[in-house]
Amino acid sequence: MANPRLDNTPDNGDHESSSAPDNATPAGPGKDDWRSSYRDVMAIGEFRAVWLAHALSMIGSNLLNIATSILVFQVTGSALAAGVTLALTFLPPIISPLIAGLADLFPRRRVMVICDLARAAVIVLIGIPGMPIWAIWLLLFCSVLPSIPFAAARAAMLAEIIQGERYVASTAIIQLTSQIGMLAGLVAGGVIVAHVGPNITVMSTGILFVLSATVVLIGVKARPAPRGEKEERPGFAAMTRDGAKLVFGDPRLRTLALLAWLAGLYMIPYGLANPMAAEIGAGAAAAGFIMAGSSIGAFLGGFVLTRLVPPPTRMRLLGPLAVLTSVPLLLWLFDPPLWLMVTALALCGVAGSYQFVANAAFVLCVPKEGRGLAFGLVASGLQAAQGVGILIAGFFAEFFGTGVVIVSAGVLGVGFAVLLAIPWSRLSGETIARMDATERP
Repeated sequence: MANPRLDNTPDNGDHESSSAPDNATPAGPGKDDWRSSYRDVMAIGEFRAVWLAHALSMIGSNLLNIATSILVFQVTGSALAAGVTLALTFLPPIISPLIAGLADLFPRRRVMVICDLARAAVIVLIGIPGMPIWAIWLLLFCSVLPSIPFAAARAAMLAEIIQGERYVASTAIIQLTSQIGMLAGLVAGGVIVAHVGPNITVMSTGILFVLSATVVLIGVKARPAPRGEKEERPGFAAMTRDGAKLVFGDPRLRTLALLAWLAGLYMIPYGLANPMAAEIGAGAAAAGFIMAGSSIGAFLGGFVLTRLVPPPTRMRLLGPLAVLTSVPLLLWLFDPPLWLMVTALALCGVAGSYQFVANAAFVLCVPKEGRGLAFGLVASGLQAAQGVGILIAGFFAEFFGTGVVIVSAGVLGVGFAVLLAIPWSRLSGETIARMDATERP
């Protein structure tokens, strides 16, 4: 691939280009160039627009999640019903992974704008007072569907604008923002619901998605669809089959995808936040802090990992960090108080920040033409893994309590992570070389 330049001048049509840094050599960037990558990325106007839109969407998504789960839990008093509600925010990819391919069929800015506006319209309906639980679940499910092509289009668009280590920095900024947005949405959501009620809180989140669409429309320039208008477009089934073959036929991509899907185990406490708070006699605000615990740690861990740790080192740490991520869940053997719950989940988030690096490595290792679909498939699998995990956890929590379920998730998470860390120790060197190649002219 050609070397990107940060002046937004098109290079060879494959992606945007950026001027080479002063300390670069003809063979590639200087070895310490990664230290300035955050500053370089934030200098790009289009990136700032994508970043702001993403921040608004993340805050809106998490306000919606906690407000809707509290609404259902208040009405039903059931851990399973609350689990189903949160699981539905992850489950749409199970039956509709095909729509991720929209990011490769249509202009990506258009995809992002339409997806945000569609979410805003559906979310307003969820907040209508007196809506039956089944209707809330159906609308919530539909409100998540547009997020699949939105995320695929955003990831592919960033890869067109930025490459190499600066792409790692861009995705790190996006994911750090995700954690801040999750933290803000969940904590603020718990407090807001306690004061104004869940219905008003839900309906107000639609405004944030409208603002996100406006920012993208104004701040991101129009680009043609990756597949030309005259180019024959393959069917969704063929695209999905080819995308799965692309991901699972490559040992690097397969391992990175499976490392990402471990979140289906270590994120189970997120889905059990409401019954966990109820078991200790706490309310909506406590549930918000429990749900936000991993975001606190992920923000801190992600900043350290992507800002202070050299790229080759952080790539080799993916396996060990994946193993450590589920270890704090074993603390539920001792019925921890609220402060220890939040602390343990923050530690999960610190180790789980390996996802920041795995995400960027995956996208850069996928051929440009299939980035949208490949990322969408893995992102869909990630959401599905979390949704299924939360749904199963909610079911067993009805019979055995939240502590037993969380400890079991921790044991399984550690075991599967060890099985993935072993092959990754051999594959990390190849991945580092592949990412280095994207920096070279």
